Amino acid sequence: MLSVNNLSLQFGKRVLFDEVSLKFANGNCYGVIGANGAGKSTFLKILTGEIDPTTGQVLIEPGKRMAVLKQNHFEFDEVPVLDTVIMGHGTLWQIMQEKDALYAKPDFSEEDGVKASELEHEFSEMNGWNAQSDAAALLSNLGIKEELHYALLKELNGSQKVRVLLAQAIFGNPDILVLDEPTNDLDIHTVTWLEDFLLDFKNLVIVVSHDRHFLDTVCTHIVDIDFKAIKLFTGNYSFWYQSSQLALSQRSAANKKAEEKRKELTEFILRFSANVSKSRQATSRRKLLEKISLDDIQPSSRKYPAIIFQQKREAGDQILQAENLSYSLNGTTLFKNLDFYVNKGDKIAVLSKDSLAITSLFKILAGELSPNTGEFKFGQTITPAYLPNENSEYFKSDDNLVDWLRQFSEEKDEMYIRGFLGKMLFSGEEVFKKCTVLSGGEKVRCMISRCMLAGANLLMLDEPTNYLDLESIQAFNNGLKDFPGSVLFTSHDHEFTETVANRIIEIGPNGFVDKLMTYDEYTSSEKVMEQKELLYA
Repeated sequence: MLSVNNLSLQFGKRVLFDEVSLKFANGNCYGVIGANGAGKSTFLKILTGEIDPTTGQVLIEPGKRMAVLKQNHFEFDEVPVLDTVIMGHGTLWQIMQEKDALYAKPDFSEEDGVKASELEHEFSEMNGWNAQSDAAALLSNLGIKEELHYALLKELNGSQKVRVLLAQAIFGNPDILVLDEPTNDLDIHTVTWLEDFLLDFKNLVIVVSHDRHFLDTVCTHIVDIDFKAIKLFTGNYSFWYQSSQLALSQRSAANKKAEEKRKELTEFILRFSANVSKSRQATSRRKLLEKISLDDIQPSSRKYPAIIFQQKREAGDQILQAENLSYSLNGTTLFKNLDFYVNKGDKIAVLSKDSLAITSLFKILAGELSPNTGEFKFGQTITPAYLPNENSEYFKSDDNLVDWLRQFSEEKDEMYIRGFLGKMLFSGEEVFKKCTVLSGGEKVRCMISRCMLAGANLLMLDEPTNYLDLESIQAFNNGLKDFPGSVLFTSHDHEFTETVANRIIEIGPNGFVDKLMTYDEYTSSEKVMEQKELLYA
């Protein structure tokens, strides 16, 4: 249905990828992965015709319609929400406009009547009479209330705009659906709805996402952009990651016999296939895995940061106690009457429908804000480390990275400081980069270095995975699972939250819910859902 032949892209002397040839088959979902800057979004822009490759071509089967999730959130600001969605089917929208223009003519002629009849036939063939009801259903499923369907798009907030543009992309059953970070700004219920939609979608999907749970749920294949090449692998993200790590360890074991390696790989495929059979995408994914050739399993050349949190001192039994904490902003209550006690080894995911509530709580605990009511107290043995959601205040100086990190360290030796930067993949001359030129992802990696340097036994992390690539997210995830101390954190990454948290605290304007359970148990419990409703009533 869609193929690329001898595709190359070069900017000056920099080659993003070279001589790439791939075929994308109908009925499959392809997850595009790669380190930051590898060219994921650029590759999608080539597929959609937004930019031209240096060499090669993209071929789409004649008559097939491609739909793309728009990244420009202001393009449709003056268009009503419902019309914005229908505009996702360009041909249908054009016919609607031509029909309306014809019927509005004061001198409607016989020739106009013939043309209108032809348009009506095309309109009917495209199921046009159901266009408005179908668009409205999509919007409702994505959390856009009916009273907003006829508002101009500019009247919606950023999160709502994302949902409308997502509805636009999937409207009208496109033959090829291209999605760049579709889960951004979506809550867990909307993401689940999108996962179910894509699992039932019979056509071709190509998606870029940093959400590993989403990639695992919907993808049948992984498209890996790595070292100027783009390779296609059968299976979801977890299968790609675990198989590439296994292949890497096998390659390191130079003396291991070929037959032993083959046996280990075969057992891995069988074990993974059995796990897949229990999930929502069961049958089709399992059949694909059963067809995998052992030669398909290859090590990745990716570099993963070494995110290792080591406590300088083991915590005592008293970690953190908060009593009657409340906070309001501009007259709006974000949370109130919050009481909790952090036990030794607790890894607590903090949730709320309003992310500002969570950020405010973390800032209070970090001493950057004062609560309206209540108090909190750390145990005498506690050394906390805070990773904020917004970190621009930390990077206003013209220091290089060594001098920047040195200010947070009792040990001033350059090699000691460079060791922490090196763990976050800042090596060689990179450590002398100026703070003012860092990307969003580099700033977060610096802040993680700062947290590791602190030797804390209590971590407070506000959206720590923002701006990170999949490799850094995976390493961070593993680092927190292995951390023996206590953690308070929030994250939109489903896999991150599910595999780290053993306790959930959700805060809202009417109180809080505190449950000793995993994230998946929390979101699937009917009793918890009833309690949650009261938080925001």
